[in-house]
Amino acid sequence: MTLQESLDKLKVKLEGNMPGEFVNIMHKATTDLEATGIGEGVLKKGDKAPTFNLPNQDGSQVDSAELLAKGPLVITFYRGIWCPYCNLDLGNLKRYTEELNGLGAQMVSISPQLTQYNKQIVNQQRLKFDLLSDSGNQVADAFGLRWEMIDPLKGLYKDKFNISLPHFNGDESWTLPIPARFIIGVDGTIKYAEYSVDYTKRPNPDVLVAALEQ
Repeated sequence: MTLQESLDKLKVKLEGNMPGEFVNIMHKATTDLEATGIGEGVLKKGDKAPTFNLPNQDGSQVDSAELLAKGPLVITFYRGIWCPYCNLDLGNLKRYTEELNGLGAQMVSISPQLTQYNKQIVNQQRLKFDLLSDSGNQVADAFGLRWEMIDPLKGLYKDKFNISLPHFNGDESWTLPIPARFIIGVDGTIKYAEYSVDYTKRPNPDVLVAALEQ
């Protein structure tokens, strides 16, 4: 089963247990976000990648320049521990870690959530790559991925799902990254880029392997 098939199965299960009103709010929020043209601002293949220095799940600083000195860098953007689609994605990515490493690349995932939640999901999923805390989605913004959740979606998350982004992220911005993956070459240039405004749609990670092999 591909990642997308697993995500589709999860979506049917989750949305099937929700009131139709909730589902409509979520779908409209995705449509409205796409209509803003956010995708036009996402960095593309050939663009220079932003540099970063972020804490990992253990609180150690991870510098992108130091990683790139060792080889290509695979970056994924992760919304948070509260997102079942993201957690499924991370678990699937874990299966490709050794293969990516074998091609000379390292992988990190970047999330706006606090270090303690990154550590929790790393331990739960037994991940073999770092989860970095991007406070305020500053790095996500540099990649063109940052967006702000507003009502009625914000109210749905807060009042019905009991998901408070300030609680998980440690700031009051109610911002998130749209899910995305990048491969950064040792020269700091983006060699591969993909994103999805719809967080339930993500390509199988074998595309990362194919891109690195090229």
